[in-house]
Amino acid sequence: MFPELRLRRLRRTATLRRMVRETRLSVDNLVYPLFTVPGRRVKRELASMPDCYHLSADMLAREAEEVAKLGIPAVILFGLPESKDEIGSGAWDSKGPVPRAIRAIKKAAPELVVMADVCLCEYTSHGHCGVVRDRYVDNDATLELLSRAAVCYAEAGADIVAPSDMMDGRVGAIRSALDEKGFPMVAILSYAAKYASGFYAPFREAVQSAPQFGDRRSYQMDAANAEEALREVELDLAEGADIVMVKPALAYLDIIRRVRESFPGPLAAYSVSGEYAMIKAAVRQGCLDEKQVALEVLTAIKRAGADIIITYYAKDAARWLKA
Repeated sequence: MFPELRLRRLRRTATLRRMVRETRLSVDNLVYPLFTVPGRRVKRELASMPDCYHLSADMLAREAEEVAKLGIPAVILFGLPESKDEIGSGAWDSKGPVPRAIRAIKKAAPELVVMADVCLCEYTSHGHCGVVRDRYVDNDATLELLSRAAVCYAEAGADIVAPSDMMDGRVGAIRSALDEKGFPMVAILSYAAKYASGFYAPFREAVQSAPQFGDRRSYQMDAANAEEALREVELDLAEGADIVMVKPALAYLDIIRRVRESFPGPLAAYSVSGEYAMIKAAVRQGCLDEKQVALEVLTAIKRAGADIIITYYAKDAARWLKA
């Protein structure tokens, strides 16, 4: 007890603090999200997400080279098609923005791991994540379309496909489709515990995917539930998920911790657009130190148990950590 025990002794200098640090955030933990659009020489900043852009495949290749030079191991792709329809057919168009981006990245920076988000919300005219019948998303009819999209991305060269739709059974359906088409080594990162969250608003603006009616609460998880998240993770692992993810991250650190303690294997967390936009807004108002707060948030996510952190701060964090 005090005065014999003084915990401040090991906080006295930066070197001492570094020696006894319990949680170590590394560039190896980071994944950088990218938004790809049709066209050439397109680089358009997103109004709600400063320093993030819509990028055509040629511009995205340059971005991938920069990401690789920073030591970030992976990117995850989201696409915005030229046109949308009721079933989101652009999601499995081999000439669509995501397959084009995958091929461009693999040519420009072959060492990067390329993840492709698998969902229909960016591609449907109604903004929901699946086939809509009588204003309700038809779970089973959606599985085939998600599988077609996953195979399309695998054919383009994706290393990992990441279903984010929250349909029951989609991991098993995608795993079967990938194996049947000759892609047994393409991994699945499942958005296993994806909550119906208000933190997605800037992202939905970026990909123009806000639902045209209702909301997504009939398939994304209720923010009040924790045990249900463990059931979702267990089911997705049983169906063949290689990595599971909790989304969002900052308001769900307790869920990340519970999943970490309950299941072995790689665990990802998505620090979503609203988390990023909040920090950016506070920084613009002079309320926060951006570097300190961003790294503090990412460290908290790592401390909670995440091995992989998808974050719009990945490039900045890589530079800060190196410095």
